[in-house]
Amino acid sequence: MNACLQAVAVRVQLGGRDVLDRASAQIVPGWTAIVGPNGAGKSTLLRALAGLQPLAGGQVYMQGRDRQGRDVHTTAAPERARHIAWLAQGGEASGDLSVRETVELGRIAQRGLLRTLNTHDHTVVAQAMAATECSGWAARRLTELSGGERQRVLLARVLATEAPVLLLDEPTTHLDAPHQVALARLFRRLAQPAADGTQRAVVTVLHDLPIALRADHVLVMQAGRVVAAGAPASPDLHRALEQVFQGAVRVSPVPGGASVALALDD
Repeated sequence: MNACLQAVAVRVQLGGRDVLDRASAQIVPGWTAIVGPNGAGKSTLLRALAGLQPLAGGQVYMQGRDRQGRDVHTTAAPERARHIAWLAQGGEASGDLSVRETVELGRIAQRGLLRTLNTHDHTVVAQAMAATECSGWAARRLTELSGGERQRVLLARVLATEAPVLLLDEPTTHLDAPHQVALARLFRRLAQPAADGTQRAVVTVLHDLPIALRADHVLVMQAGRVVAAGAPASPDLHRALEQVFQGAVRVSPVPGGASVALALDD
């Protein structure tokens, strides 16, 4: 399977120290969860993949329409925005905008800043709002929303870009358990192959391991490096998770399926 994004020996220095230390990763179509202890470099890797984090070394490539790898950090921002959509931790948007206006901003990546939205654009915006269950608040201002409601609106804005690669930093922040599970189901749907054979890559940085272990692929980080990658049912991945969390978690297969259960280790 061809990689949509590839990080090769990426180094990032912040405050005089290596936050990413020759980190390498391949992002393939499907849903990928990035996990690891605090300070492992998860969010920094996501920013590097998005082309938003200056590098001290290494490269990040994205697959273009011609199937050739292009350096993310030297690709013009408009082209990068058509290929990669980014949701920051905590998100950013003007509280003066309505929910619908906020989601419509996602169409700038495809339409440009000054072009009027057409019928297709309005359809995409409506579908994004329906997928994240925020259609009922279309006319409300962001300042009127709770943290969880606001997070769902910002995710809808990302979906409205129609980008083939979605990079989401802690997208379940502020959400209660039912909406976290609903988002996990949405990530799986978004990452399913389309009728024309195309398939998105959905990449999520997550602290919630039970949610992360629903993904198609899991990357485990520790001390600025990707130390393991694989399917959630992989015994090697289970051992890596238990090691990086220093025995604080135990991962076990669930009978009858590839999913796994996670419990605190006594």
